[in-house]
Amino acid sequence: MSSVKRIVCLANSWKMKERCIAGIDIDTGKWVRPVCDNQYPADGRVPKYVRLIANREPQLLDILEIPLADTGKDFGFECENLSVLPSRWRCLGKARATDLLSYCQQFPQILHNSLKYVNPSYLKNLQFHQRRTLQLIHVVSFFVEKKTNYKGNPEWRGTLQTANYQHLRYAKITDPVFVEKLEAGYQPPNNCLVTVSLSIPWAPPNWEGEDPCWKLIAGVIDI
Repeated sequence: MSSVKRIVCLANSWKMKERCIAGIDIDTGKWVRPVCDNQYPADGRVPKYVRLIANREPQLLDILEIPLADTGKDFGFECENLSVLPSRWRCLGKARATDLLSYCQQFPQILHNSLKYVNPSYLKNLQFHQRRTLQLIHVVSFFVEKKTNYKGNPEWRGTLQTANYQHLRYAKITDPVFVEKLEAGYQPPNNCLVTVSLSIPWAPPNWEGEDPCWKLIAGVIDI
């Protein structure tokens, strides 16, 4: 079975030199992550020739019409994935940031816990519908800084607080448009919407324990 779904784009972030696209289905209110699991069976990243619309990247708040299957590879822990079908993507218009506030669900913590990561084993032990690897949050305090990673490469990280006093500290920012603005000297406002996403399991050198899924700042929208 397959269908065309209308999704408000809330993430177009780096993923293994390609992109991770995600958003909320405006007909169901549920998160959807389109995955190209045939081309990339290990992580489902979306290549440029699939995602470009009129030769441009999907932008945050775009209302995208995407042909998707009714299921998709979950990579062992994700529940939002639907497989991309071979047909052209379309942009139907633009959503307003203020209309998305209702999608900021009030969970006790940002993606399951107060840490910077979630272990895949924890997610696998949840019922399928209880797994959350994407969350939209309303941020009231946002601090960014440029750091050097273990490879010696620069990267931007963000520390944020929600209106309910939930915190996420030093999360890697993977929103390319937002990073470009930061590089140009932009200072983000405290009042904004942020999409937090979990990475594919990965561990830095000398990490003890299972490879965790790191919490990423995958999309930032000014209100």
